[in-house]
Amino acid sequence: MSMDFGRPPKAEANQELVRKRLKEAESAAGTRESLTVEWRSQPLHVEVIDMPVADLYYNPGTHRIRAQRDHDPQLDAELQSDPWSDDSQGYLHLLLKALPADPSKDDPDFIALMESLRDFRQNDPGLITRDGVLVNGNTRRAALKELGVAHIRVGVLPESCTWDDVNAVELSLQLRKDHRREYSYINRLLAIDEQAELGRSAKDIARDFRIKEETCKQDQWILTCLRDLIERSKTEGTGLRLLDFEQHQEKLRELHRRYVKEARVSKGNADVMKENRLAAMVLGFSKTDVRLIEPDFARRYLDQRLPDELKAEAASTSGSVAIPGLGRTMKSADASVTVARTLTDTVLRAKAVSPTAAGVSAERVQVATHTFKAAYEAFEAALSPAGKDARIRKRKQAAPGRITDACQDIEQCITDLVMARASRSLDEEAFDEAVLKLRDSLGKLAVESARSIEVPGDGVEWLLGAVKQEE
Repeated sequence: MSMDFGRPPKAEANQELVRKRLKEAESAAGTRESLTVEWRSQPLHVEVIDMPVADLYYNPGTHRIRAQRDHDPQLDAELQSDPWSDDSQGYLHLLLKALPADPSKDDPDFIALMESLRDFRQNDPGLITRDGVLVNGNTRRAALKELGVAHIRVGVLPESCTWDDVNAVELSLQLRKDHRREYSYINRLLAIDEQAELGRSAKDIARDFRIKEETCKQDQWILTCLRDLIERSKTEGTGLRLLDFEQHQEKLRELHRRYVKEARVSKGNADVMKENRLAAMVLGFSKTDVRLIEPDFARRYLDQRLPDELKAEAASTSGSVAIPGLGRTMKSADASVTVARTLTDTVLRAKAVSPTAAGVSAERVQVATHTFKAAYEAFEAALSPAGKDARIRKRKQAAPGRITDACQDIEQCITDLVMARASRSLDEEAFDEAVLKLRDSLGKLAVESARSIEVPGDGVEWLLGAVKQEE
């Protein structure tokens, strides 16, 4: 069930004003504006009225800024204890304006929304409860408030509305494809996870979010992975937050796809690759760089480039693992996984130490900065030969790949021939010319193969023999 935030201070006054405005709208002549929402699995048409911007409340449970609430732990705690206070509502206002990946900066999308509202006014109505809590339109209300606009058009939900209804209606409206401003990546993951915690199946969640069931499971795997990273980053009052991973969407999805593929062959190799890629993401490397990290990355490129202090810390935990609750250790099943995990933990904890965090000494910041820089330089040095080798492999595979693609085209050509024969639609002269061109191309391929390959295999022997026979 959704969290019950109770009723805001102006609930009774807002209910009375809503009743008056609804009555005025009902008695007014002309076409009445309405809004269609999904209400308890059924479409519902609700009346649209004008409400004072200043009298409405932001929804403290909105999914739009769920991950960003950690930006200021003190204000987040007050928001949790008293969501209707001026400070809590002001904090929500700040987060609704902010860039999801960095709440200390203004969001360009919010600025664009303000400009649109200033130039063209409000196109789509928001949605409120009878108590004056915004179910949809929180960001629009923030923009109108910044612009100094006095009123906002909103639809009004039925009096029986509960916080479960608020949560469900907000999600259904957000997931409409024509919505102007989507949830940020992490907030979307949290919304999916919230539905899973309610006991809903991945199939049902995927249908509501208009994604494939495999994508839904992928998102749940990624969120579990991020929460694990956050726990591992915590030390002496510091730690990373979900919003710190806001810009890694594509890297995380690529990691999941590659991890699943590698795990079918070797779970240990997949875990090593996963840890190395996660460390590279935290260090800030690009998607194309992270993509170069394969299961053998540490063994072939990284290990010999790590500074001694990082090697020593990883080696100290490679031989054994702790048994929780017993105070004992046992031999690690795969030492390489433990070493990779320890290196990632070191990077996570160094990243989590912020110079602006309360209670963090300058000495600790200096040590963390040094560790982070050393790890970055080691990864950077390792990625250079890894990228060079990847380009060489790509060149080596280019020629065989071209022939494989040509074979697929010929297979399709066979199918097209059968269909053309059935309909008697084949252009025989054009086909004959194409076959002659194929013969010429095979001749050139045979000449270059003879020059390039010293010891021909069966395939090249056939090609050379076929062309020689033709000559």
